[in-house]
Amino acid sequence: MSTAYAKRVVKHLVIGALLVVGALIIGSMIGYAIGGGNPWRVFVPSTWTHIFDFLN
Repeated sequence: MSTAYAKRVVKHLVIGALLVVGALIIGSMIGYAIGGGNPWRVFVPSTWTHIFDFLN
C-alpha cells in the first residue's frame, strides 16, 4: 500500500466526517426552527441541558 493511497483514504475520511458533522448541525438548526424556536438557540448549552433532562 503506497503512501499516496493512504493519504487519499485519510483525506476522504476527514471530508466524510466533516460532512456528517455539518449535516448534524444544519439538521439540528432546521429541526429547532420547525419546532417554532430560534435556530441559533440550538447552540445554547441550556437547550441541551433541557433535552437531556427530558430524556432522563
